[in-house]
Amino acid sequence: MGVGKMAAPAAASSGAPGASGSRGRLRGGGVRRRCQWLIYWVPVLFICTILAWSYYAYVAQLCLLTMANIGEKVVCLLAYHLFFIMFLWSYWKTIFTLPMNPSKEFHLNYADKELLEREPRSETHQEVLRRAARDLPIYTRTMSGAIRYCDRCQLVKPDRCHHCSVCDKCILKMDHHCPWVNNCVGFSNYKFFLLFLAYSLLYCLFIVATDLQYFIRFWTNGLPDTQAKFHIMFLFFAAAMFSVSLSSLFGYHCWLVSKNKSTLEAFRAPIFRHGTDKNGFSLGFSKNFRQVFGDEKKYWLLPVFTSPGDGCSFPTCLVSQDPEQASTPAGISSSGRNENNHNFPAKPLRDSQSHLLTDPQSWTETSASIEKSKLGMSNPALTIENET
Repeated sequence: MGVGKMAAPAAASSGAPGASGSRGRLRGGGVRRRCQWLIYWVPVLFICTILAWSYYAYVAQLCLLTMANIGEKVVCLLAYHLFFIMFLWSYWKTIFTLPMNPSKEFHLNYADKELLEREPRSETHQEVLRRAARDLPIYTRTMSGAIRYCDRCQLVKPDRCHHCSVCDKCILKMDHHCPWVNNCVGFSNYKFFLLFLAYSLLYCLFIVATDLQYFIRFWTNGLPDTQAKFHIMFLFFAAAMFSVSLSSLFGYHCWLVSKNKSTLEAFRAPIFRHGTDKNGFSLGFSKNFRQVFGDEKKYWLLPVFTSPGDGCSFPTCLVSQDPEQASTPAGISSSGRNENNHNFPAKPLRDSQSHLLTDPQSWTETSASIEKSKLGMSNPALTIENET
């Protein structure tokens, strides 16, 4: 009896070092995550600091202390605050709008997950993914022609969806992860990001235009040396420098919008069953623009979400039906709306009568086009392939 009683505390004490070690690792992981979180916010804090200083330099040092004309002061202050407010509003929305993730229809059920983990054979994997994707409006594939599947999130990727390694999530219509907003830019906030670029560019150009004459005067000693001299001269240099970088970035994204591409799709074109098509989602300039900004013109210049659709499915310019895909997703009513209010088309999206596709010729299919698409599929493999 005595030996038994003495053994229990000894056993407990022997397990203590392991328990303390695990607690130490957990604490270490928590500290590392907090440090990463702080580092991710450094670029945002830098932008906010520059913005706060520019407000002081322009409003206090330039407008209130340097400008002598009252009318010029009023006009500059009103215009400046308009650009400043729109800049801040769009920047705030870009940062704090959560990226949208695929809906539950794209997640594998528990039985399919178990089957994928248990079965090493690729044939079983093919069958599971084929069955899961048959009822979903997806038309893009991997480079080998496989269903796009994410091992991390355990879901079938919707078209234009990619896995972000920073957020560790699949993001709908992912464009890129932007460190300057500490957020993924995708379907839910791409319009806000574009407006952020536009208003930040206008903000810098306005400062350059109104600060130029005072910059020249200080540079040529036409004005007395005061505290405002440093702020006005450095403000001009900073605004001019940011204008150059922002103009190139904004111009690039305007081109992407005109082609209905994301940054990822510009570097690697989407792949459909018939092969790679860099313009597969392009519907023409006007319709491409409305894919981001919506149909209501009164909201185009405001950072208010107006993008059409649900982010899980997109109209395309392709007209040949995917023979692997069901024309009507199982379990979806004729109205094309499921119980979670996710809009799925009653036909494949490349044939759907979307309000963005007004050409009736794009809805018709010919037997020749079907045969051509079948002949073009030289790779029938449908294996799991991970891609970001």
